[in-house]
Amino acid sequence: MFVLVNLKAYPCDPIEVATAAADVADDSGVRIAVAPQAAHLSTVAETGVETWAQHVSPNEHGSHTGSTLAEAVADTGAAGTMLNHSENRLKLADIDASLDAAERADLETIVCANNPDQIGAAAALGPDAVAVEPPELIGTGTPVSKADPDIVTGAVDAAARVDGDVDVLCGAGISTGEDLVSASDLGASGVLLASGVAKADDPRAALEDLVAPLN
Repeated sequence: MFVLVNLKAYPCDPIEVATAAADVADDSGVRIAVAPQAAHLSTVAETGVETWAQHVSPNEHGSHTGSTLAEAVADTGAAGTMLNHSENRLKLADIDASLDAAERADLETIVCANNPDQIGAAAALGPDAVAVEPPELIGTGTPVSKADPDIVTGAVDAAARVDGDVDVLCGAGISTGEDLVSASDLGASGVLLASGVAKADDPRAALEDLVAPLN
């Protein structure tokens, strides 16, 4: 299972979370990555944790003020990028262009989507993985694997029909080891989570509890 911790724009200490994630990954053998704000990518990568961008823009070098250039993200030491999170939606053409940008920069990619139909469309664009996240469950503490497990199994099936090489991750409301196991049982290859770690009083303890059932 792959665990990607999205720090969003939460007022957490990205280095504290990144260091905790690196330590728990080393101790447990579970693949754990952290997606900080773009301004913190370099310092987070320096902790040794696998580092992901929250977004890359659908453009190349040029007159694109305010963009997040894929090549610049790669230069920080980041390994991948999320795209189309429900808090940063993109048009289909822009998702496609951002995937091209990530490929140029040799970044791994996850495209987020709301439901199985959107997952199928996202998988058709050829990312490394897709993540199903019903927006109404994000930040609630109620995982989609409990609220509506058919969304997860439907997403897995939808991606498999399009491209069996595209992994499916489960997001929205993930916070416990039980959630991680449920996602795996439903066919997901990993999880996205945010507040369960980024807002935790002790990020390391939260991550240890999360991955404990996998050991």
